[in-house]
This record gives sequence, C-alpha cells and structure tokens, in this order.
Amino acid sequence: MDEAILRENQRRGSDARPTLRFYGWTKPTISLGYFQDVAAEVNIGFCRRNNIPIIRRPTGGKAVLHHDDLTYSVIALEDNHLFPAGLLGTYKVISRCIAAGLEKLGVRADILQEGRESESAELSAFCFSVPSQYELLVEKRKICGSAQIRSRGVFLQHGSLLMNFDPVQTCRALVTSDGPVSEEASKLQQRVTSFYEYADRRYAYEDVCGILKRAFEESLGIRLVDGVLTEEEETVKERLLEYKYRDSRWNMEGKRPYEY
Repeated sequence: MDEAILRENQRRGSDARPTLRFYGWTKPTISLGYFQDVAAEVNIGFCRRNNIPIIRRPTGGKAVLHHDDLTYSVIALEDNHLFPAGLLGTYKVISRCIAAGLEKLGVRADILQEGRESESAELSAFCFSVPSQYELLVEKRKICGSAQIRSRGVFLQHGSLLMNFDPVQTCRALVTSDGPVSEEASKLQQRVTSFYEYADRRYAYEDVCGILKRAFEESLGIRLVDGVLTEEEETVKERLLEYKYRDSRWNMEGKRPYEY
C-alpha cells in the first residue's frame, strides 16, 4: 500500500495529496531495509522454525522485528510546504508530530539531535540498536525507528513505534548464530524501550492512532480526512503484491523481479 501510494503520487505530480497511514502486523514479521543482506544480518533458520516471514521494504535502514508495534507511514511530494527540503528536515518534523502525540498519552519523548555509534557489532543489523538523528528517545532509550525513500519528487517515510519489546526474541531473530543471546539481549534492553513501559494504562491501538492523528493535525496545522485507496492505487497495490512483495527474489535477494 505504501509503495502504491508513492507511485500514484509520482504519477499525479502536483495533484497528489499527502497521506498518513497507521497499521499493525498480524504475526511476527521481519522487515529488511532495502540494501540489507539477509543471510549476513538475519537468523534465517530461527525465522523459518518459528514461522516468522521475512520481507524487504522499499526504504533503507536496518531490520525491524514487527509484532507489538504500531507502524506509521507518511507519503508526500518533496516540494510540499508542510515539510522542509531534505531527508533530515522531514525526519525532524514527523518526529515532532509523534512526540506530541506521545506527550498526550503521558509519555515524554525527546528528539535526538545527533546520531550515536552502535555499541554492538552483533546487532548492527537491527534498526533499534542505534538511534539516528531526529529519532525519538525516552530516557535515552530508542522507542521509534524510521526509514525513508525519495524518488521522482515524492518521499515515503515509515517507522515503527514499539508498543511492547522482547529483546530476547529480537536477538534470536537477528543474531545470525544460534548460541546464547542473553548478553546481547541485556545490551539491547539498555538501549531500547517501548510505549507500555512508560504509559500509565493500557490503551487500545485505535485510541493511540486517534491521538497521534490529532497530534499531526495540531503540529502541522492541517485537517486529516479519512480515506481509502483510489482505484488506481488499489490496482498498483495488487500488481506489487503479485510481482514483487510475494516474490523471494525481492524479499531474500533484493532483486527487482518486475518493473513497470
């Protein structure tokens, strides 16, 4: 859906409208960054034994083990008054919107002004092992990771807001050896956090989405209108599913099996 909206924004040009989406995952799933080498950065055997699908995103960045997280995406023209020019400027604006929503939910998140180096070679493939500039931290631990692609005048940024976090399962999926992971899991626990670790009560995901939506509206001075995919976006989505995202050449090898 994200890529279908991106492609249709490219086609529509100045007639395109920015889109914000929130979605979840029906089962634990790994999403790889566009450039990642799956064999070198994912424990494929563990994932197969535990029925964890591996898919590849169109955006860069590192791997994410999705399950108890809330994923967002923003698709818009690069030449849009809501967002500054350049990747980092867009990151900062979107992080400010998410931070405002978390504040409404009782969780104070800070925007990291400078990236920092990873402390673990074993987990260098994991998106949350090291925060990038303008990503969100709660008490110096990363809570939301994002990635972006810019193509033909349109950007797609999506990210994962961790609602719960299991460092052991994450390490088993993303540390390529099958040995003990307790040491790496402990390191990860020190650098990564989740929404429910700080929230004062259990919120329904739908309520979190509604509050985040309101934060985007207030922060950007806009009104968001609920919508569905257009007929053209739906057609592109189905073609992408059939010829790309269900194809192991794309997901496991990063090869484009189909172009149009």
